Amino acid sequence: MNVLIIGSGGREHALVDVCRRSDSVAQLYAAPGNPGMLVDARLADVDADDHKALVAWCQQRQIDLVIVGAEAPLVDGVADALRDAGIACFGPSKAAAELEGSKAFMKEMVVKAGVPTAFHGSFTDAAAAKNYIRRQAEKTGDSRIVVKTDGLAAGKGVILADTTAEAEAAVDEMFGGKFGAAGQKVVIEEFLDGEEASVFAICDGERAILCGSAQDHKRVGEGDTGLNTGGMGTYSPAPVMDHKTEQHVLETLIQPALEAMKKEGKPYIGFLFAGVMVTKDGAKLLEYNVRFGDPEAQVILPRVTSDLPLLLKQAAEGKLSQDAAVALSDKTALCVVMASKGYPEAYRKGTEIKALASVASLPDVRVFHAGTKEENGRMLAVGGRVLGITALGSDVLQAQQRAYEAVDKIDWPEGFCRRDIGWRAIARLKQAA
Repeated sequence: MNVLIIGSGGREHALVDVCRRSDSVAQLYAAPGNPGMLVDARLADVDADDHKALVAWCQQRQIDLVIVGAEAPLVDGVADALRDAGIACFGPSKAAAELEGSKAFMKEMVVKAGVPTAFHGSFTDAAAAKNYIRRQAEKTGDSRIVVKTDGLAAGKGVILADTTAEAEAAVDEMFGGKFGAAGQKVVIEEFLDGEEASVFAICDGERAILCGSAQDHKRVGEGDTGLNTGGMGTYSPAPVMDHKTEQHVLETLIQPALEAMKKEGKPYIGFLFAGVMVTKDGAKLLEYNVRFGDPEAQVILPRVTSDLPLLLKQAAEGKLSQDAAVALSDKTALCVVMASKGYPEAYRKGTEIKALASVASLPDVRVFHAGTKEENGRMLAVGGRVLGITALGSDVLQAQQRAYEAVDKIDWPEGFCRRDIGWRAIARLKQAA
């Protein structure tokens, strides 16, 4: 197959990496791609936001499969344009992508599907939202609550408030325009206690097959402190997701959503990301995302041992076979995100990253580019999250040691990372020993 991957981040670099290991892939392209992908893929000279130009480009190069990495192009309808032209696309339609494009719509579908989730309310008025927050605090005796933008906010539109005052301040920020149009409607949710995990599935419109689990570190600071980010690191598999729990998530949190979306006339094709909280009352849904997670893709995809592009092509055509399954290595993968100092707020762009070549010789280590630019032979940081350093190991402790060994070889004074990625899994490992 000739395969095109749309996107330029660490997730898309991980997709390039898993595709180049496939016997089913002849030629691999990325649009717009990034410098780290150049070893394995050609960077496409097409604007993926221009659907007409993208379709013509794919037809010229006889592209057999397009894999869309990020949520924004899907919400914008890129999958519809490609499918209308007869080009297989792995990613949901614009209508189905509303599962992430609108948290209010997602909550409506969750209720229709009977999926266990937190209590919630959607608001377009700050006073009504604050009133709901106060009522829920009085009702439950717990002042913790979650405030979310309804629309897309690059993973930053979620505030985990510990007090009613913090929650009300978050409402004011959202309606005050901090997140632009994404915050014109807000969703207020119950704060669920438990252990959080991300579970991924490949969907063909009717059925889903599991594609691994991971645990992410969203807060910018060590010990899970500070502002929420797009993700500062992750590891896979998630220890809390044993086989029985994964199957429970598939049967109660994922498959019912597919059936509900089909009934709505919005069949879901693509990766479905279920954010799950494993509570004392069982697994509950936090949210759906309509694509692979980033940086979760950077730990799950390196563990894939089956021919993933072949499965994605079958799913894109609505033809997953009854025995279709994703095979995963028994190894643990851990990813440390290196970010520009100041992230997730203002940060400096254009700083130079040196010594990346010194990491290439390390065993079971991959460097995924997320926010880089090559200029006159120099690798520059141009994003907030810039590199994902992923290592495989026999367990999470070995994977962590290898990942930080690689991090310490990279010369980038203007960058930073958390030094405790995997702490929860390592504590669990030590306790078991």
